[in-house]
Amino acid sequence: MESEPTRGGTRWKRFGVVMVPSIAATAAIGVALAQGALAASFSVSGQEFKVSASHLHGTGFLQYGAVDAQGNGGVPVAVSAFKTATINDLCQSVVIPDVPFVGKVSMVLKAGGGSAPVEAKDLYIDLNQLNADATFTNINIGIAAGDANPNGAVMKGKPEMADPGSFAQEADAADLTNVQQTAWATSAGTFQLSGLSMHVSAGDHECY
Repeated sequence: MESEPTRGGTRWKRFGVVMVPSIAATAAIGVALAQGALAASFSVSGQEFKVSASHLHGTGFLQYGAVDAQGNGGVPVAVSAFKTATINDLCQSVVIPDVPFVGKVSMVLKAGGGSAPVEAKDLYIDLNQLNADATFTNINIGIAAGDANPNGAVMKGKPEMADPGSFAQEADAADLTNVQQTAWATSAGTFQLSGLSMHVSAGDHECY
């Protein structure tokens, strides 16, 4: 894992091959994240992953079109940026196919399921599908996609390759419930995962 703005620190396809010797290191990283000690990034080399939450409240919201750099080229995404965010019942999952001697392997991360939600600062999500009930406060659609907006969320640059000529919107705050999305990358300046639970198992076990 690397601090923002670098994207995609952990290569989960490699994780499937070196799973056994990596368990202790992964657990240590999980504890540090739960204590809010690390910046965080999550990506799967050339593969989407799923994220769900019962509720997300974010401030300093900015969304714009970009191209997420991948090993096989680039994929178009909508980047959702939040200056701060609280997330209830966060679930993040990825299924790695064709792991030698095992077949499919699922990694599922859950947090914020109790009274304390997940807390994030400078949160960026590169997504290509989102299903949710959404409420925006003081929304402005079609703004010029510059380097920043008055609400504090800042556009990311390479390797995301933001397109200044694409669509963009901003809002003072955003509330999303019953969130289901597929994403290519998630990163945050600080990610505090209360009640962190991380599980790796054979088979197909996704958040939704």
